[in-house]
Amino acid sequence: MVSLELSRRAVLRGTGAFLGAGSSLTSGEGRAASTEKWLDSYMDTRVTVNGEEYRFRHEARITLLDLLREEIGLTGTKKGCNEGACGACTVLLDGQRINGCLTLFASCNGRSITTVEGLASPEGKLHSVQQAFIDHDAFQCGYCTPGQILSAIACIKEGHTGSDVEIAEWMSGNICRCAAYPQIVAAVRQAAKEG
Repeated sequence: MVSLELSRRAVLRGTGAFLGAGSSLTSGEGRAASTEKWLDSYMDTRVTVNGEEYRFRHEARITLLDLLREEIGLTGTKKGCNEGACGACTVLLDGQRINGCLTLFASCNGRSITTVEGLASPEGKLHSVQQAFIDHDAFQCGYCTPGQILSAIACIKEGHTGSDVEIAEWMSGNICRCAAYPQIVAAVRQAAKEG
C-alpha cells in the first residue's frame, strides 16, 4: 500500500512549478496570438432603440443594460441586482420583456428595443401605463418604476390581467423594495381596462 501525504507547502510548490512551466506557453508568439484573439472579440451590432437606429462596435461581452446606460445615455433603465432577479433593468425587445442585465448586446442585432424613455409621445403625452402609475401612486422611491412600467406594458399585451392575482403573478419578476404592490396592481388593472 502506498501512502500519499501532501502538505500545504508541497501543494503550493507543485502549483508554482506548474504555473511556471505554463508561462512559457504564453510568451512571445503565444501572447501575441492571445491578444489578437481578444481583439477579434469585438463585434458590430445594429439596433433600433426607441425608434432611433444605432450602430456600435463593442466587446462581445457587453450587456444590453450596460450599453443602454453607458453608451447611449438612457439611464432610465436601472441596474439593480445585475443578476436577473429584481427586474429593475426590464426593457422590451421586439415587444417582449427581458432583463437587460442578462442579455448580451450582440444578441440584439437587427432588433428593436424600447426603454422607458421611449414611451411618451413626441408631444410629451404619457403612455397609459405611465399615467396609471401616477394616478395610483404606484411608486415610492421610483427606482423600480421604469422596469415595472415596461413589465406592465408586456403583461397587458400578453393578456395576463384577468384578476389582481393574475396581475401580481405575472408582475412578480419585478421587485418593489418599497412594497407598493397594491398600487402597482391597481395601475396595471386601470391601464388594461383603458386598452
